[in-house]
This record gives sequence, C-alpha cells and structure tokens, in this order.
Amino acid sequence: MRNVLSLSALSALALLACGRPSPNTTSTVTPASSIAPGDWLTFNRTLAGDRYSPLADINRSNVAGLRVVCRYALPEVTALQTGPIVVGGTMYFTTDTISYAIDGATCAEKWESVRHSPTPSRLAVNRGAAYMDGKLFRGTSDAHVISLDAATGTQLWDVTLDVAGRGVTVPMAPTAWHGLVFVGNAGGDLSGIIGHVYALDAKDGRVVWKFDVVPAEGRARSTWPTAAKYPISGGAFWTAFTLDENAGILYVASGNPAPDYDIAVRDGENLYTNSLIALNAADGRLLATNQLVKHDFHDWDVDSPAPLVTTRGGRAIAASANKDGLLSVVDRGGVKNGAMPLVFQAPTTTRDNIETPLSRDRKTRFCPGYLGGSEWNGAAFHPTLNAIYVGAADWCSTVQLAPDTAPVPPKGAGWFGAASQAMDPPANAKGWLTAFDADKGTVKWKFAAPRPILAGVTPTAGGIVFAADLGGTLYAFDADKGTTLWQLAVGQSMGGGIVSYLALGKQRIGVATGMKSPIWPGGSNASQIVVYGLP
Repeated sequence: MRNVLSLSALSALALLACGRPSPNTTSTVTPASSIAPGDWLTFNRTLAGDRYSPLADINRSNVAGLRVVCRYALPEVTALQTGPIVVGGTMYFTTDTISYAIDGATCAEKWESVRHSPTPSRLAVNRGAAYMDGKLFRGTSDAHVISLDAATGTQLWDVTLDVAGRGVTVPMAPTAWHGLVFVGNAGGDLSGIIGHVYALDAKDGRVVWKFDVVPAEGRARSTWPTAAKYPISGGAFWTAFTLDENAGILYVASGNPAPDYDIAVRDGENLYTNSLIALNAADGRLLATNQLVKHDFHDWDVDSPAPLVTTRGGRAIAASANKDGLLSVVDRGGVKNGAMPLVFQAPTTTRDNIETPLSRDRKTRFCPGYLGGSEWNGAAFHPTLNAIYVGAADWCSTVQLAPDTAPVPPKGAGWFGAASQAMDPPANAKGWLTAFDADKGTVKWKFAAPRPILAGVTPTAGGIVFAADLGGTLYAFDADKGTTLWQLAVGQSMGGGIVSYLALGKQRIGVATGMKSPIWPGGSNASQIVVYGLP
C-alpha cells in the first residue's frame, strides 16, 4: 500500500482515544523558572525536550534581516551532528574526539579538549554534552563517559561502561539531573549487543543503577523464542533522553532488534526493543512501556527524543517521531500505574510497500528506508500554538535477505541479516517539515524540502520555526502558517542542532553546519558553528 503525506487535515494514520484526557494528567512541562530564557541548557533546551525558545526579539516581522554575526571553524571536518548547548553566553559542543567551548557572542574559542579513542567510530559521530553544576558530561566512541570542567575543559573523570567492547559506542548527548548523569550505549545493529541505560553519579561516574532493555528474566525475555540458538541483540540508544522533572520519570527510546531485517531469526515480540520506555529516574525501576514499532523488519528504530508536554486540551503526552515515518503520540497520564497508551499516529514522510515481507530470493523496495523518517533530532513543541513540528527524510531502501544458512557474526560485528541493502540514489533523498495539532494529530501545514531535514527543529516565541536540510539551506518558517519567511543557502550540509539563546543581551541563532558523513548525502568541506543575529 502507498501512503504519501497529504495536505489534508485527515492525514493522521489513526486517531485513537482522542477524547477526554486521562484523569491522572498533570502538567509536566519543564518549569520555566529552572532555565534562564537566554540559555539552551540541554540537547533539546529543556529536560522535557520541547526545543521551544521563549525569546522573541527575532520574530516574523524582522527575521528576514538575519545576518551572520560570527563563525567558528572547527579544526576538523567531521559528521557534525552535535546539539550545542549554551549556558550564560558560553556555547559547548562536541565531535567524536573533541569537546569545545566558545563565546556565544563572538565565536572566540575558550578551550578545546581532545580525547582520541583507540577504537574510533566509523560514523565519527557525537551528538553533544550535558551540563550540570559547572560540569560537562559526554560519551565516547570506545564506550566511556567523561566529565569535564565547564570553565577550563579539564577532565574530571573518565569511566568505562561495563558493556564496552567491539563496536559499542556512546554517541548520544547525556541527560544530567539531580546529581545523576543518564546515558545509554549504541551498537544495536551488532551481534550480541543489547542496549542498557545507566545512571552515573555526577561526582565520580560511579554506576548508581542500570536498566537492561532485555532483562535477564521475566516476560520480556520470553519474547525472544530463538534465544537458545541466536544471540539476543538490539535495543540500543544513540539519541538523547527526555525527563519529567516534576514526576522524576526518565523517558528513553530503544532502537531496533537485530538482525535488522531477518525477522525469522529472532521471531517474537523482541521486548523491549523499538519501545518508548518510562523509568523511575531515582532507581531505574520500569514504570511503563509502549512498543511503537512491532515485529520490525525494516530497521525502523524508535530512536528520537520524545518531548514531554501538556497539550491545550490538558493531556500529558510524549511525542515520539521515529524512523518508521510516523509521529507516535502516547498519553503519559497513567505512567505511574503502568499505562502509556497510544493517542494517535500520523505520517511524517512517504510510507510505501511497508507490509510486503522481505525475501531471500529477490530484492524488495520500501519507504521509508533504513535512513528514512526521523533520526537523532526528534519532534518539537510550540505551547502557544499547540503544535508539534517534525522534520523527516523521504528516502527509500531496497533489501534482499541473506540465505537462511548464513552464519551468525561474531559478537560486536554488524548483523543486518541482508545479502544486500541499499538506499535509493542520493539525488532522490528529499525531506519534510510537518506541523501537527498536538491534540488531534491533524496536519496544520507541511513543507516539502529538496533534501532531508535532519537538523534540530526549533520553534520560538517570536512565531518562528527554524529548520535546515542536508542540501545546505537554513529556513525560518511562520510557526502558525508554514510560510517561508527567510532562507539562506549556507553551502554546507546541516544535521546538527539549531539553538536560540542570548549573548550580550541579544538573541542569537546558533547552527551546527558542515556534516561530512560516510552514509548521508550532502557532503561538506568544512565544519563550523555559525551564529546569526539582527543588525
């Protein structure tokens, strides 16, 4: 079946339980007082992950006047997917091997801290740092977590996660709260590697608690019926978490099971992969889960940070936009009672041939592909407009399964279960930015981009939504109507963060530009932080 996004307000795939909000609903948006309006304190600004900036000096009437204020040229050209954070006018960001601090007003470097890994990541990716109490926290490509002094870049501690080994990395931006640092390991496409969530003591990196995506016993373990023959694999983490500060609940999105395509090898529900998982932040206790992508055979991770917001209608939701090309919204009102039901799902990109089983004898094309849908930057929320914004890649894959006699790779080696897998030609890779009504799931507006939109989507109190595509174009849209108010050909592929902050009392827009990736189209010859502002 073919399902291409439509401008119709009826484009929601399913509108389930859209009536009265749960009676247990409470307002769980991060308290405005906890973050200075001019700071961008964590990967998605707030721990709740809404990406909304309360700054309004740059607005609909003057955004067309944006100019470059300063640039910082990194001494490396890399797959720049970092989500910069800004604290008191200082911007912090990361690459696979270097952590940086620059002046948010002038782009002058304050410090850089280099840490080379003996096992560098093939993707050369790190997506950012967390900040708390004058310290930074980040992961590494050899599955370490390190802490740095935010003022000087001096390393304070370096701990190795117990899952460290071949292929295991920590590319996600951690979450820091109440003396704890929350982080997870990547490697879910590898044989024998399972995802884990860790809470580390911010003082010394000691493990306070650990949650296994596939527990050693219980119902979830029983959903892997072939475990006696094939190693349980998957459910890893490579994107940021979100946190309900009021309730003390951490929301994590687990990735695909492996082998990615050969569902016959693993069979079963494969819990808790491809799930939105709610954990008690204090002790890691499982509260509720919802497996948003069931019986996955397309490599459709539930992957991106899910903003935790309260809609205009009073419903507490988590908005999870993922690689399956769907925005999946769940009700959080009953999480403490073990319930996190689906409210609605709505398409964010082309979904085509999704029901056809993959074959060992022929190639099958499907959309979105394994590099389609929403990736490491998830949905954003504008509270005044009650709108959820989602960027996505419209790019399809063709896959043929490996023979059923194919051997299991050694632990830590890639395990896709494919004889061949390929994306469509890069020239065919397009993108979407879609605004949804947060209560109904109906489309408010949409923009068809010439290239995938993977960069962070940032709504502001000035009535603007900032976004960027892999072709190197930076956009400012009317947040309510979707009209393009300003666009600029930057000339470098963009897949990192776009942040709104104050520097010397003036609103600035900081953009991570220049993503030179071995797997994404739109290469770059320079990696930079570019800061924009009004004259």
